[in-house]
Amino acid sequence: MSEPKKRKMLNAFTMLFILTALVAVLTWLIPAGIYQTDADGNFIAGTYEAVKRTPQGIWDLFSAPIRGFLGTETTPGAVEVALFILMVGGFLGVVNETGAIDSGIAAMIKNSKNTNVLIWILMAVFALGGSTYGMAEETMAFYPLLIPLMVGVGMDALVAVAVVLVGSGLGVLSSTVNPFATVIASDMAGISTADGIVLRVIFLIVTYIIGALYVSRYANRVKENPKNSLIADQIEADKAKWSSKEDIPAPTGKQKIVLWLFALTFVLMILSLIPWADLRENWTFFNTLNERTLALPVVGHLIGKSIPPFGTWYLVEISALFLLMSIVIAAFYGINEGRFVEVFLEGVNDLISVALICAIARGIQVVMNDGQITATVLHWGEQSLAGLSKGVFTTLTFLFYIPMSFLIPSTSGLAAATMGIMAPLGQFAGVAESIVVTAYQAACGIVNLITPTSGVVMGALAIANIDLGVWWKFMRNLIIIVFVLSIVLLLAGAYLGI
Repeated sequence: MSEPKKRKMLNAFTMLFILTALVAVLTWLIPAGIYQTDADGNFIAGTYEAVKRTPQGIWDLFSAPIRGFLGTETTPGAVEVALFILMVGGFLGVVNETGAIDSGIAAMIKNSKNTNVLIWILMAVFALGGSTYGMAEETMAFYPLLIPLMVGVGMDALVAVAVVLVGSGLGVLSSTVNPFATVIASDMAGISTADGIVLRVIFLIVTYIIGALYVSRYANRVKENPKNSLIADQIEADKAKWSSKEDIPAPTGKQKIVLWLFALTFVLMILSLIPWADLRENWTFFNTLNERTLALPVVGHLIGKSIPPFGTWYLVEISALFLLMSIVIAAFYGINEGRFVEVFLEGVNDLISVALICAIARGIQVVMNDGQITATVLHWGEQSLAGLSKGVFTTLTFLFYIPMSFLIPSTSGLAAATMGIMAPLGQFAGVAESIVVTAYQAACGIVNLITPTSGVVMGALAIANIDLGVWWKFMRNLIIIVFVLSIVLLLAGAYLGI
């Protein structure tokens, strides 16, 4: 008797398109509505009014991914995220051509005596990145680097994805000073970013420890017996695809410099993204660095006077950084023009599916906004959460943001859309606005670890060739633990005034 075929999850593109279709159906069922907005485009609480339905049809469904990629009047496009991913792919293609990464990984594997320590250190780095500047899309560059490392030391690709995605995701969940979550939400709530920071630091420390323990325990089980892996059937294929060859020599002098240039690229990216001016208003070094440099006539003309100061960069600027550094590395290593273009495009091609997934995911938000059901969902929350006790309000606010985070995976978009409504509601229950901000962050953080509407999640799984169902199975217990822990910490914060 032949063995039954293993049931495989739907392709990521198919799943996202089905979700888009389901949301389109909801635009026929959920009443349409709008809020009045202020000068900054933020919803004004208490101004909701029903409007004529604008149900989304077949043409709207099929055009949503295109419009999600390019952007609409109500929904920012995914083109910048997609372009950044492609530039990272081209950059990695050039670096891989030098052989520096293979040599460096091989040397690291030989010298890695304690992989548990490595997991804890890496997750701490990603958690800090997520907590301080909302590290999300930027993590895409790290998966092709960590998968070979983890596979090479006897683990699986799932460990590599978890180190990056869980590490950065838990950091975003606790967002101590994340400009795309904490700063925006606090501003919408009319409070300082420093309000509630003690509770958020506690969130960061506790969730990081739990996450690192969770990932390292799974990694140890896989290392002891590969059959314990949730992707045991693809471990051998991953070894052939990702593992560094044992006969790879130690890095040459040129390759070591390439690795330094490679590391410098990421250091510059991180420094450029951290909002120094928001973290310390008196810290003027990074805000004046460009002006001082550009004051020198020759250097100023070479660099270009339109370069933004560190702390204000985002996807456009760091995309340009990766393009520039790919050229610098190619020139240093002696890769000729023809070969450079070839390997750069090969690297772009490796991540083009990841870039397109981001566009498909953004199409869901396009359908919601064009169908005018986003405001209605928010209005239902506004009606149900007002006038409750402190503990009930805090818990329900957290629960309210769970489905909202699924529908609007952008943390900054959700903050801008809801915090002007949700924060004032807390006053009726005696709950500080900072607790509402933290509840929103925690809910977003949990959902964005597993939601298929997130280009980051789907992109990471696509790189590692891991089904979404496998990821959900791996994350199930951790999500339950973090979910319960979040409610406990939020209630403690609400009643203790942290």
